[in-house]
Amino acid sequence: MEFNGKAWKFGDDVDTDAIIPARYLNTSDPRELALHCMEDADALFSQKINKGDIIVAGKNFGCGSSREHAPIAIKAAGISCVIACSFARIFYRNSINIGLPIFECDEAREIQTGDIIEVNAVTGEIKNHTQKKKYRAVPFPDFMRSIIDAGGLMPYVARKIKE
Repeated sequence: MEFNGKAWKFGDDVDTDAIIPARYLNTSDPRELALHCMEDADALFSQKINKGDIIVAGKNFGCGSSREHAPIAIKAAGISCVIACSFARIFYRNSINIGLPIFECDEAREIQTGDIIEVNAVTGEIKNHTQKKKYRAVPFPDFMRSIIDAGGLMPYVARKIKE
C-alpha cells in the first residue's frame, strides 16, 4: 500500500479541538466533519486539499480529548495518511480503529507544506520527492495493516466473522 500526495505541515501539540473544533461535535456525519477539518488552524484547509494529500506534524499530534471525530474528519476530508514525530496514544488507537494510516517519523520535521510525499506503508519508507530525501517510519505489524486495509476495526471484524 502506498500513499502519494502534497504535504500540509502543522506544528507540535495539535489537539483534537484543532483537528475538529468542538462546535461541530453535534454531528458524527463524516462528510460534515470533513468540511471543518483543521478549520481553526487554516480556515480554508478543507477547500485547498486534494484527495490523497498528507498531513505532516510535529510531536504529540492528536492530543486532547479521546473523541473519534478527529481521525474521522481527517479521513473523510480525503487525507490519505498522517505523518508526525509522535501521536497521542488515544488518537493513535482511534486512527487505527477507523482505518486512518498514521506514521511516526521524527525526521518528518524536515517536510514542508507543498512537498510531494510518497509513503510505503509496508516498508515504512517515506520519500520526499520535492527535497529529494528519504525518511524511515516504523511500519505497522501485519495485523494492524489488515485493520487499516479493511477500512477500520468494524469492517475488519465483520470480514473475519464471514471467513
